[in-house]
Amino acid sequence: MIRVAVVAVAVLLVASLPWLWTTISARGHVYDEADAPAADVVIVLGTAVAADRRQPGDRLAGRLQTAAELVNSGRARVVLVSGDGAGTSGDEPAVMTSYLTDLGVDPRRVVADPYGLDTYDSCARAREVYGVERALVVTQSYHLSRAVTLCRHLGLDVDGVAARCAGCGRALLAEKSLRDYFASGKAAWDAVRDRPPAVRSPADPAVRNAQRG
Repeated sequence: MIRVAVVAVAVLLVASLPWLWTTISARGHVYDEADAPAADVVIVLGTAVAADRRQPGDRLAGRLQTAAELVNSGRARVVLVSGDGAGTSGDEPAVMTSYLTDLGVDPRRVVADPYGLDTYDSCARAREVYGVERALVVTQSYHLSRAVTLCRHLGLDVDGVAARCAGCGRALLAEKSLRDYFASGKAAWDAVRDRPPAVRSPADPAVRNAQRG
């Protein structure tokens, strides 16, 4: 019985290593909205849009509201919205761009990446395609450490900002936290093998141009 317990603990520790990596690596780089530092660029990670396919879902709306506040308060100048342009719920970057405009963000300050198919791809493409070196990355708290760790691993100097999350009850947060625990394994595997993004694109000066505008 003791041997079984020891083996079980060992397996749990090994399984937890990727989660520990993302959590420890992000330490010191995660902020609440009110305490967020400044950066020229804020990256908003996509997620599901609403059933009408024209408005963001609750979690995506929270991310965009946080990004808009960072811009409107002068802590960021350009928003890179990164998501799946052909997602099952709809065109994430298009919805994100429209919603940011409704929140008062100048559309000339918004750049859309329709090939941010997951967190890793969003970080990799921000660096490789759009030339981003320093940024804030916005997503909900349960996802933030993984996003920050992946972006920093891929060469971006990023700080994470926890997004608003209206309607995020305890059950949803627990579910998403558990999902992210297991997703950290894929994140670690992608990082170890230096996976290229699913879609490769030539360099795009849109972010630089938006900064100059």
